[in-house]
Amino acid sequence: MTRIEARCFHAANLLVAGSGLIYAAMLYLMAPADEFSLVNHPAQPFFQHLHVWSAPLLVFAVGALWRSHAWACERYGVGSRRASGRALLATAAPMALSGYFLQTAVAPAARTLWLAVHLASSALWLAAALAHVAGAWRERRRSRRAPESVRIGA
Repeated sequence: MTRIEARCFHAANLLVAGSGLIYAAMLYLMAPADEFSLVNHPAQPFFQHLHVWSAPLLVFAVGALWRSHAWACERYGVGSRRASGRALLATAAPMALSGYFLQTAVAPAARTLWLAVHLASSALWLAAALAHVAGAWRERRRSRRAPESVRIGA
């Protein structure tokens, strides 16, 4: 994985997760100031649109990382964070597809189903992403503290 691929993935993940969390907070935790208002906060439509329009960037980043990083680690059995990586791969499709189905579902039961799938898979995705990144930071910090003679590539 190149540095630019990692940065694109992290930026897209932050943008989608951040906008989704803010949108969800506005939608479910706030009450409208006016009883006839269609939104609970004036910025709610902005964050909804930001979330929907930035999601394809994350889908693209996941595809790029699949090609250059995930498939190679899985195929050759390398990497100490394969469990969190597998969790990311397992939740990527349900999260993305349920988001698109949620935008196009008309029947209330279908919307409720896709919302539940989207919220659950997104929560699992965020937990796996945080675990994957935290593991990388721990490995990087551990390798910096190791003596020069035992560092990989030294």
